[in-house]
Parts: sequence; C-alpha cells; structure tokens
Amino acid sequence: MLSLPPSVPIYLAVEPADMRNGIDGLVALVRRRFAADPFSGALFVFLGKSRDRVKVLVWDDGGFVLYLKRLEAGRFRLPTIRPGATRVTLSGTELSMLLSGIDLVRVVQPPRWAPRKVQENEARGSTGG
Repeated sequence: MLSLPPSVPIYLAVEPADMRNGIDGLVALVRRRFAADPFSGALFVFLGKSRDRVKVLVWDDGGFVLYLKRLEAGRFRLPTIRPGATRVTLSGTELSMLLSGIDLVRVVQPPRWAPRKVQENEARGSTGG
C-alpha cells in the first residue's frame, strides 16, 4: 500500500478516464484536465467509467510510476464532488481508503484540534491592570 507524507498533493480526476491510457496518455490528461505539471511529484488519480479500475500517476526520481488497481468485485466510491469541479484534492489517508474500497462519503472525520488563538493582550504580556 502507498505511504505518503501529508505534503504530497493528491488530485483525483472527476471525469472518468480511458483506462487504456498508459503513462503518455495520462500525462496528456494531467496537462489538459488539471492544467498541472505532471513532473511536480503530485499524485494524479484516475478512475475508469465503470469505477472498477484506478490508475495513479506520479513522477519519481527521473521517471514516471503508474500504479493500477482493478477490483474483482464492487466499485471504487468517489468522495463528495462540488458541482463544476474538475478535480478533488485528497489526503494520503483518503487515497488509501479509496484504494481499499471505503466509501469516502460515509466517512466522518472528527474535527482536528488546533491551539486557541492568543489574545492580543496576552501576546503583549499585558495583565490587564
């Protein structure tokens, strides 16, 4: 399975791709559909029309890597897609769940913890008196 740091961008194409496309065909799709640089190190994810196949394209250390997964039963489940979107940005965890057949629409992620904002007076060291 793929293990990715959070800094790696992952883009899922909204429109189905022709799964007969190899590396060169998918590079052309990255340029056309995403208006993105296929050499950026980002992962570009494509699903076929029947959603039983997924291809992941990435540039890595002087060459392209193409990852293919075909489900023998079932379909890959797409995440929620905003109207008019051409791509969806995924996290590494979401890509892993997608490749495992998990329905991302039904996944509920708890709110992330963030430190409270420091009040202006606290930041200046004022005690208020």
